[in-house]
Amino acid sequence: MSGKPGATRRLVLTTALVAAVSAAAAPAAAKPSTTESGRRTLTGTIGGADFRVELPQRWNGTLVLYSHGYLPEGFPSFGIGLTNRPPDRSETEAWLLDHGYAMAASQFADGGVGYAVERGLRDQIALLDWFEAHVGPPRRTIATGQSMGAGIAVQLAERHPRRFAGVATMCGAYDTRATFNTGLDVLFAVRTLLAPDRDIDLVRPDDPAGSAQALAEAIQQALTTRQGRARLALAAALNNVTGWYSAHETRPTDPVELIGNQAEWLQYAYSLGFGPPGRLDLERRAGGNPSTNVGVDYRRQLLRSAQTRQVEQAYRAAGLDLRADLGRLAAAPRIAADPAAVDYLHRVGVPEGRTPVPVVTMHTVGDGGAPPRQERWYADQVRRAGDPGRLRQLWVDRGGHCSFSAAEEIVLLRTLVARLDTGHWPDTGPRALNEAARALGDPYQLVLDLGRTFTDAPMPPAFTRFTPPLPLRPSR
Repeated sequence: MSGKPGATRRLVLTTALVAAVSAAAAPAAAKPSTTESGRRTLTGTIGGADFRVELPQRWNGTLVLYSHGYLPEGFPSFGIGLTNRPPDRSETEAWLLDHGYAMAASQFADGGVGYAVERGLRDQIALLDWFEAHVGPPRRTIATGQSMGAGIAVQLAERHPRRFAGVATMCGAYDTRATFNTGLDVLFAVRTLLAPDRDIDLVRPDDPAGSAQALAEAIQQALTTRQGRARLALAAALNNVTGWYSAHETRPTDPVELIGNQAEWLQYAYSLGFGPPGRLDLERRAGGNPSTNVGVDYRRQLLRSAQTRQVEQAYRAAGLDLRADLGRLAAAPRIAADPAAVDYLHRVGVPEGRTPVPVVTMHTVGDGGAPPRQERWYADQVRRAGDPGRLRQLWVDRGGHCSFSAAEEIVLLRTLVARLDTGHWPDTGPRALNEAARALGDPYQLVLDLGRTFTDAPMPPAFTRFTPPLPLRPSR
């Protein structure tokens, strides 16, 4: 790792991607506590899923139900979060309570570790049932979530349209099957071109930790030569992996630095989150491997990528034959999926795009954990199955996964509330959004770098206009 933060901190980013209880399950008695300000905290367990509820002194009738992102095995617990910011530093949480909002979140059963979407969908509804029975029916409930939890929030509204008034998501990973298929494409290229003699299981792993380590070593070694960097650029282009890794640094422009940033995404988000360790958990839940690259033409995939020119330049600089490497990918043995596992992932992890309620999303343009094309895919599904007038998508010009300030998160929520209050979307142009975020003041401008440092730094609001690249292997 050569002087960089340890693997535990890296895992926060890499798997933040790139998180059955029935309503009748009997909850453990909630443990209430009251602060001097009159706020109340309620905690308990429903069907094995811990939960936390925060109530303001004077409730305005709106409940914000938050779904967390992917938590890797062995991830240290910071408590049950209610917003995108960690619970020990959530200025968003304090703002919502100050303005009369109630908040609730389930950690999901078994600590919410792994690809807990199916449990999350059930546990969040069980918590909403509990809230209505023990606190009171909300006037309206807003589903929020980040990364994996963004997909859960969207599906909660699709599946229970009468129970939710709106949805607000951050750094969403919606099309889960595409996420793991394109993750397979990237790692297939790494293994084929950079570690052809290593014993690496990309699916159905016998030794997930060993396979992940071998992939990481191949990526690190590739960074030391022009030829290796060119092949890393090719692998990254198969999913348009961004070359912007840090939330606190400006977008790289130097080609070597850009590929180095891509390599960090590949080493951590892909080798671990979409690679053998993450797949072991997913395959347990799905009953097999849901990913395949049978029939995929990687020449065609590269031509469709937004990074074709970058790859061609890197190959020219390295004196390598791009056609020859694409031929090696074409000749390499392919990986087939288990049909039942594919069906599971479609049923559990791929929303339909129906919009029974208004939805607002927010994404950083430099997100390599849940690439921005996820938002383009979701918008396409809304045009097919929902009402595009009920969708607004906001973009933040920053690197990293889920790297939003509290100010940007609050503006996201206020945008949705304005739509619910008036029936019309407010001005969602970058200038109006940035002015609103700045007006919240300095304490709300901190951004957490989940990748390199796991530290906060003040960052100016960075709403922008952006068109993400086309999805390369969408589920539909």
